[in-house]
Amino acid sequence: GGHPQQGNVGNANRQTKGRLSDLILSWTAMKVEYINPFLTATVTAFQAMLGWKLQRGKPFVKKGYQPEHEISGVIGLSGRARGVVVLSLSRSVALAVTGALLPDQPPAEINAQVTDAIGEMANIIAGGAKARLEKLHLSVSLPTVVSGKCHCIDFPSRVPPICIPFETPFGPMSVQVGLVETDTCTDQRTADAPAEARTTG
Repeated sequence: GGHPQQGNVGNANRQTKGRLSDLILSWTAMKVEYINPFLTATVTAFQAMLGWKLQRGKPFVKKGYQPEHEISGVIGLSGRARGVVVLSLSRSVALAVTGALLPDQPPAEINAQVTDAIGEMANIIAGGAKARLEKLHLSVSLPTVVSGKCHCIDFPSRVPPICIPFETPFGPMSVQVGLVETDTCTDQRTADAPAEARTTG
């Protein structure tokens, strides 16, 4: 059929919803190649650095911009797609990671040591994913760490982030991915935005 008339809002809404679900389906399929390097790198990093086996749960589309857990290592992506990958850890997991990396002084609460330890894990994961991402024309930025019960992450606005939950020996954590492809983007300002700082080495 032709284009709906301006006044015919119901029809326009249905068309928009249909387009949106098609977009999410195709984007989810495409996103798998961007997400998988991070999932593999996460499992490998926790096994290699901490000797932990992670159990992966079922991915779901996340509502809102608050991460699942209390402390987040945020890795920026630029290039063929831009956005963020978030390593989100519950308090018990963040403390256990820090205790394993710094056995002489295990922390009792989330402090600068914990922030450093989670930053280090995020850095290792970004490094592990980097080689595979470069083949996909993506660059990773140096990770930043955000903590606090109600912190928000600046995910790209048009795409609902996908959350991949993991169970660890010390509680839950997740990897959350919010990306938009830049080369299919009609907004030139987005496509031409300077790439974020790349990790060296």
